Amino acid sequence: MYTKKKAHIDIFLLLLIIVLALISLVSITSAEALLGSRADNYTIKQAVWYGIGFIVIIATLIVGNERILKYSRLLYIGGVASLILLLIFGEPINNAKCWFEIPHIGAFQPSEFMKIILILYLSSMIDAFHKKYERPSVKNEFFFLIKVGIIVGIPSLLTFLQPDTGVVIIYLLITFIMLFISGIRYRWFIAVGTVISLAIASVVIIYFMSKDLFVNIFGTSFFLRVDRLLDWSNGSGYQLENGITAIGSGGLLGFGANNTPIYFPEPQTDFIFAVYASNFGYVGSIALLLLLVILDLKLIIIALKANSNINKYIISGCVAMLIYQQVQNIGMTFGLLPITGITLPFISYGGSSLLSYMLIVGVILNITRDKKTPPTIINDLSI
Repeated sequence: MYTKKKAHIDIFLLLLIIVLALISLVSITSAEALLGSRADNYTIKQAVWYGIGFIVIIATLIVGNERILKYSRLLYIGGVASLILLLIFGEPINNAKCWFEIPHIGAFQPSEFMKIILILYLSSMIDAFHKKYERPSVKNEFFFLIKVGIIVGIPSLLTFLQPDTGVVIIYLLITFIMLFISGIRYRWFIAVGTVISLAIASVVIIYFMSKDLFVNIFGTSFFLRVDRLLDWSNGSGYQLENGITAIGSGGLLGFGANNTPIYFPEPQTDFIFAVYASNFGYVGSIALLLLLVILDLKLIIIALKANSNINKYIISGCVAMLIYQQVQNIGMTFGLLPITGITLPFISYGGSSLLSYMLIVGVILNITRDKKTPPTIINDLSI
């Protein structure tokens, strides 16, 4: 039997998002001051996107997760179609076809929504699989993983061709974590990990052995991406050097809002943390990091308390995505990781990314409202 308690909204999670929204607007305003005449009303646009985002949350609460998950396959088909259309009709920006340019509105990035669609669709697939096979055999899991590989591989290939390797990594990480949480046998992770490691090792060996041979085999575009990843620590560049200088000069308390001392490219997106750190210093940076950690822990706690496996899968995919992007974005501004164009969730400017995050916040708020307590499925965790 199911028991049902009174539904409620998780106010604490909502307050965390509101605080992050305020930090985002303050930081983007400072980035606009840094950009000067090159600024494009980013603060006003971000405020509008946040307003639309809260409407998305309300709409998600009204529609409910059951209906959203029911149509996750159609969402997946739509997401893949948008990636295909982008490669055909998208206008290149900085040699990449990652955005549709919408007049008077801005750029729309399908891959941002594809991350969320994959989380929802994979959650449905994994849940259906475990309901069909309470204790699946090795054969059952093998064919299921082939299916998952195809589902994830299609958008990964299309996104890689844009090219946007950073988002492809997020697709794969989301899939890995969700499958791991679901209880798929560990042997599959060992096998796939071994294959991936050998493939990466082969690519690296060819790269260092003969760059001409590498270009002949993989092409110039892939060579440039690998070259950027493998040589990122040596070729720091103007953006990274000035970003680190801005962070270091902030000292204990920073220069205050709108007072970033040195210019660097993309301060409103990729390097938003450098803007914030220079404005609010070491103390402000620690406060923001703690806030992000609290958000991540809050989501993990919600997952642990979730009353169904499908809710755990959804949140595990979200946590994997958020933590990776937080670590990658902040790490690259310090020169600890290569610059990949990954934005800081809820803080960086961007309509597509922000709306996709607000959609998933609505889904998670629905999970916190669902107080039914069904029997649990015990998965086979054996090797």
